[in-house]
Amino acid sequence: MVLIGPERTSARTTPRSRRLVLVQAVGRNMPGLLLAVLAVAVAAGVHALWPGVPMLTAAVVLGVVAAHLPRVGGFVRSTGRAGLSTAGKRLMRAGIVLLGLKLSLGDVVALGWESLVMVVGVVAATFFGTRWLGRRIGLSDDQSLLVATGYAICGASAIGAVSSVLGKSEHDERHEAEVASSVALVTLCGTLAIVVLPLLKGPLGMDAVEFGRWVGAGVHDVGQVVATAQTAGPDALTEGVLVKLIRVAMLAPLVAGVAFTLHHRRAQGAGGEAEAQAGAEAQGRRPALVPLFVAGFLVMAALRSTGLVTPGLLEAADTAQELLLAAALFGLGSAVYFPTLTRSGAKLATLGLGAWVLVGSAAYAGVLLTS
Repeated sequence: MVLIGPERTSARTTPRSRRLVLVQAVGRNMPGLLLAVLAVAVAAGVHALWPGVPMLTAAVVLGVVAAHLPRVGGFVRSTGRAGLSTAGKRLMRAGIVLLGLKLSLGDVVALGWESLVMVVGVVAATFFGTRWLGRRIGLSDDQSLLVATGYAICGASAIGAVSSVLGKSEHDERHEAEVASSVALVTLCGTLAIVVLPLLKGPLGMDAVEFGRWVGAGVHDVGQVVATAQTAGPDALTEGVLVKLIRVAMLAPLVAGVAFTLHHRRAQGAGGEAEAQAGAEAQGRRPALVPLFVAGFLVMAALRSTGLVTPGLLEAADTAQELLLAAALFGLGSAVYFPTLTRSGAKLATLGLGAWVLVGSAAYAGVLLTS
């Protein structure tokens, strides 16, 4: 009887408590989210003035700059932090779901089995090779995983997806810094690819189709693939985008694999259990075997494959996806604070360079073997 009273009291007060929590959450998140919305508008303006600068790249850079401005930086690291963290996680997931509309089963079939095998091989070589290199040079397992995912799949979007299933607390500043620095690194290298790869087309003796496939298999972000492949003409652009979308499709099994590994380690009592369990408890849940946003990604891809999605809806979804990802990347970029990154800066740069060479070499070898 002693226990029944508190339980009934708790039950009666739960709806009121939930409303209070919701109001408090809105109050905490609103300043940072408003700043993210403003940053997206500025990033869109930058892209409109200089079309060669992708809006997502501009958003990341704006986030990094904001974190270091005298007055804005203090706001970013205090009052705005909650909302910016929410943008970096929640809005990223929503954008990834809409990313599934870029992929259809017909696109996959059109490439043929040889190209599919090539893409899988490049992704596997890049992912496992980058993880191995990251460990060898002394970076944390999480940082190595994030960088490996970004280089192997689709840049910042993939990093955000994997970070969402690691079971970390939303207030884990070290994890936020690792995510943000990984995004900055992969964005930088992907942007450099727009300039460097076209210069290598002639010396490597590649025709337009081969160059497009190389770019699609080796460049990180979809927008960066478009910017790089179009330098060799429409055939290169078409091939590059198709190959790239196959890499995007591998985001779902990779994220599910990471989530499954977390469950397996926890069940077997393997190393890292305490950290993963603590993060899961901080979140109030354990990472799902197949995260909801990954399932959403697959549903969107299946919907696109039916042919029922109109061009107008696809265009609207593409715009919404870019806006959501821009806000998320600004939030991630704002967590990059150079004074806190000085210890791992050289190691991270080494990993970025090594991973860039690895993915480019693996993609080139794959193109040669399947041409």
